[in-house]
Amino acid sequence: MLAIVQHDHGGPEVLVPREVPDPEPGPDRVRIRVEAAGVHLVDTTLRAGGDRGPFPAPALPTVPGREVAGVVDAIGPGVDPGLLGARVSSHLGPGGSGGYAAVAVAAAGDLHRLPAGVDAAAAVAVLGTGRMTEGLLELARPRAGETALVTSAAGGIGTLLVQALAADGVTVLAAAGSGRLNGPLPDGVVPLAYDRPGWTGAARGHTGGRGVDLVFDGVGGDAGRGAFELLAPGGRVLLHGWSAGTPTPFRADELWERALTVTVALGPPVLALGLRRLEERALARLADGRWSPVVSRYRLADAARAHADLEARRTRGKVVLVP
Repeated sequence: MLAIVQHDHGGPEVLVPREVPDPEPGPDRVRIRVEAAGVHLVDTTLRAGGDRGPFPAPALPTVPGREVAGVVDAIGPGVDPGLLGARVSSHLGPGGSGGYAAVAVAAAGDLHRLPAGVDAAAAVAVLGTGRMTEGLLELARPRAGETALVTSAAGGIGTLLVQALAADGVTVLAAAGSGRLNGPLPDGVVPLAYDRPGWTGAARGHTGGRGVDLVFDGVGGDAGRGAFELLAPGGRVLLHGWSAGTPTPFRADELWERALTVTVALGPPVLALGLRRLEERALARLADGRWSPVVSRYRLADAARAHADLEARRTRGKVVLVP
């Protein structure tokens, strides 16, 4: 089979297409003929040799990737034979890998059957990314009539957040790097470029000078700080990443002075909500049309280019590898 094999830590060039033997599923596991594999920003950190939260740097050599969708083509001992031929998606787990390949092995208990008509790339786009988005929404509890600012609005999580918030009657300010929000947005969503001078003034103007009730910050750095300063008294911010390279800076006294609430939404807060439950809810949104994921597709053999484009912020939505 074709797989993307990584023998060294480093830049995207360490991701090399290779022909390797097909894996065989062990007890309680299945093999999936992969139709789509998800690429996450954390994959780029692990490729470079760093740790990221619950995701340890893998032993080398490795085949990266933790999110897949496709067709079950082999089963191990103890697996229901009825799964053969089923279209499924699966997250391979924090310590898992093997997704960037023509076939991948997953635990039978971690599978989700895909509803008829659901595209594999879209299913991948609402797996790990979708469950995190569901977790953010549950933690934030946005209310109709509120105003929310999403800083990573062109990314996989950001595009889903914008759709969900707008559908729930929240006024959405969608902030991303210049040009990344090209394409349709839900009605009423305000696009902003956080790398242009004066973007926070423009954002405040859209709120009538009041500021925003809620910030979802996956960028950090200067953009995250700008979003933090836009919070109205009593506002709340959910921190779920720092694609800029550094977390959003703030001081404890600022929280007291403005009665702000900060939630670090990575790790325990989302884990406590139940990952499988969040995955099921995300897939339900996809199946009934409430979510229409934005997907940047790359051929499996072009995984290095997908990583390079993701790191350079040239992608929009969820990055997915296809055969």
